Amino acid sequence: MRPFSYMRADAPKADAAASFLAGGTTLLDLMKLDVLRPERVADINGLALSGVRLDAHGLHLGALARMSEVADHAEVKRHYPVVAQSLMLAASPQIRNMASLGGNVLQRTRCPYFRDTSYTACNKRNPGSGCSAIGGVNRLQAVLGTSEACIAAYPGDFAQALVVLDAEVEVQGAQGRRRMRFAELHVAPGQAPQRETTLQPGDLITGFSVPAGAWTARSLYLKVRDRESYAFALASAAVALQLEGETVREVRIALGGVATVPWRAHDAEAELRGKRLDEASATRAAAAAFASAQTHGENAFKPELGRRTLVRALLQAKQMEA
Repeated sequence: MRPFSYMRADAPKADAAASFLAGGTTLLDLMKLDVLRPERVADINGLALSGVRLDAHGLHLGALARMSEVADHAEVKRHYPVVAQSLMLAASPQIRNMASLGGNVLQRTRCPYFRDTSYTACNKRNPGSGCSAIGGVNRLQAVLGTSEACIAAYPGDFAQALVVLDAEVEVQGAQGRRRMRFAELHVAPGQAPQRETTLQPGDLITGFSVPAGAWTARSLYLKVRDRESYAFALASAAVALQLEGETVREVRIALGGVATVPWRAHDAEAELRGKRLDEASATRAAAAAFASAQTHGENAFKPELGRRTLVRALLQAKQMEA
């Protein structure tokens, strides 16, 4: 780890020269690997940005709320189960106790070529150098939202829950406070993989708002991985349903483990609306979700795994009481 200066932030203000420290479960990890080299670290844990609140308008989460706090919250589990499940299925208990929600949605890819600085060809670290993963070890990498410049998968779980429930993110920056759709936060790699979000230097996420809806209670997060705990998703699905009998009145679908950003599957949703939900219709929706998938060698199994994961998630959500 390289030398850096440390300071405690006393207000949620923009600091373009500093990296913000909350739980530190991503920042310190990447500093130790020499991937991130901040000259100044601003500790924001003293700011009043925590808390969990539910009201008639929806669910409100502070950016400094810890993952475990929200995952264990009885009312979140009852009214927004997809949120609680996405957090409970992530990382380990120790990390969930430390990691903040704001930091969680900004975690960086687990692509080994990004995290190992001995590989120079990584467009995320060294723009214009190439993507070693395309022709290398890429079993865990993305099949949706990729480009010829990068196929690194977004590793998080919580972000899929926010995308599927049309959440908003609150940001404090140089121009003051602003809100935007969470779906607008992350940026697909295109030809500039080094730019991962729409945040500007010094912007600080202060909270999240999840609107109330008829589909939030019948929601779930299904995660398929190599082992049952402390592993990143090979494929995951966040699903929220509103049913009339067995007919889909409204559906929201987000996919994880298979895409470069938290991925909303609009084509799959369109395939299901107004239809009877059964295995056949769920299978057609899953095919639509992965129609644009592009594989690279070792990750050729992911579209099929992703389709099966989505079908299973939809049928499980159908059985939930709402």
